[in-house]
Amino acid sequence: MNTQLAMWDLCDCFNHFKPVKSTDWKWTMSEDYPHKNGLKVASMFSCGGGSTMGYKLSGCEVIANVEIDSRMNAIYNLNHNPQYSYCMDLREFNKMESLPKELYDLDILDGSPPCTLFSLAGVREKGWGVERKYKEGQVLQTLDDLSYIFIDTVIKLKPKTVIMENVEGLVKGNAWSYVREIYSKLFKAGYKVKHYILKGEAMGVPQKRHRVFFIAVRNDIECDLDKVDLIFNYSPIPYRDIREGELLKCSTRSKTYNLLKEVRSDENCLVYAHERLYNKKAFYQTFIIDDDSVLPTIRTKSADFYRRGTHEHISKLELRSSATFPRDYNFNGVNMVDVIGMSVPPIMMKRIVNRLIDSGLFDYKLRSK
Repeated sequence: MNTQLAMWDLCDCFNHFKPVKSTDWKWTMSEDYPHKNGLKVASMFSCGGGSTMGYKLSGCEVIANVEIDSRMNAIYNLNHNPQYSYCMDLREFNKMESLPKELYDLDILDGSPPCTLFSLAGVREKGWGVERKYKEGQVLQTLDDLSYIFIDTVIKLKPKTVIMENVEGLVKGNAWSYVREIYSKLFKAGYKVKHYILKGEAMGVPQKRHRVFFIAVRNDIECDLDKVDLIFNYSPIPYRDIREGELLKCSTRSKTYNLLKEVRSDENCLVYAHERLYNKKAFYQTFIIDDDSVLPTIRTKSADFYRRGTHEHISKLELRSSATFPRDYNFNGVNMVDVIGMSVPPIMMKRIVNRLIDSGLFDYKLRSK
């Protein structure tokens, strides 16, 4: 019998290379938030609070949020009940002359500027610098400069640490000019900064969600970002591990059903079947899920996921688990895929913040805990 062994099976000295099994992606807000550790956070572009829940799972207290979309802000308040909540464009928030003193000198200022224009699946350069009305705010605005608007918030509030998240496409191709400007603006604001490309499937998230995180620390706070370990080695979580809940059968009269019948065993997307049947590429975001595969990135309501061979849409519980949203999160009628597609998976942010805590970055506050 040919039995393959991993190096950690041969010697205990290799155990630190062994992938970690993630079990904390299935959780509830009512039972799994730990005691508060004293760290204060405010979240900009908060959406439904994916990042917020990650901070709270690390023991932080998220005292404020800013969100332009009234629907998202309503469910944010419903689920998280912050002390201060602002439903407005961050540009308008930055103009406010009177803010609560608690928002200055925060331990962490969090921000996830909308990333549509940097996504590799989007229009990218064609949309940079163009003013449009977006559904989130229904005001004429540009999106590609929102990272800079967030840095204006950093300059205004002067937090000790900044965590800014965006899509991986921000650090690719011509978008690199935005990265250089982000570094320049944060340096001038008095921060040391480093960015990290992190992969959800390596962090115990049942989804292939790749994101870039900028970590910036105020110059008067002792921290060597080069020594912060943000390398994660969790075992990928295949679809079979999150299978549960009621599935929705695809209508036999639908175009999707006809495409599902034509999909080949080596294809994981309906675009190829559509091209064969209609001589045109479409259905890029309709995926076929195998039991041993990890779900691809969820990109708002345009994405659809079907179990291979069954013509069944994966369940809402499975989508919730893939985003590591808690079982008791209340979507309050807002499209679930919209919320989780625009949110940082809570477990992803929990991993980052726990590593920052372990690095000693927050010893100025946690040393006496």
